[in-house]
Amino acid sequence: MKIYTKTGDKGQTSLVGGTRVSKAHLKIDAYGTVDELNAYVGLLRDQPINQDRRDLLKEIQDRLFTIGAILASEPAQTKKQLPDLHEADIALLENEMDKMDEHLAPLRAFVLPGGHQSVSFAHVARTVCRRAERLVIALSDIEPVDDLVVKYLNRLSDFLFMMSRKMTQELGSEEVTWKPRV
Repeated sequence: MKIYTKTGDKGQTSLVGGTRVSKAHLKIDAYGTVDELNAYVGLLRDQPINQDRRDLLKEIQDRLFTIGAILASEPAQTKKQLPDLHEADIALLENEMDKMDEHLAPLRAFVLPGGHQSVSFAHVARTVCRRAERLVIALSDIEPVDDLVVKYLNRLSDFLFMMSRKMTQELGSEEVTWKPRV
């Protein structure tokens, strides 16, 4: 099977359901950003410090593929069975954050991204997640989007922040806080 189809050579792509839309459509931007986020989560999964989180990060990648499939579909698409999100997916992120929080110092200031390359990757993933969330919210202004998609992305960005803090601790790196000029 050839990977190229040439059907997108004029700037159009197909949604799940068959409708052709511009590759510049907000829907395509939203699920493309989720795909970008998934690549960054894969980069995080490959970091040696995340060896014990590999399965969790793979599960997050699976959920991001689910979100991509949901976003790549026509709103009333019934031709294909799509995977779905569950409240349990969000609860998993919340439970993992609670476990990390038990071992972290209380946060009293904004944290500057960085301190270690692996931690920086987590912050990049977090910011891409926030961008994906904003795009999905913008998309929901023009067509229905499952509320769990927005909720999951919102919680995932929080999780990625907490993971960056936990990674900083595990790596013995300094957590640099923002000290505004006055």
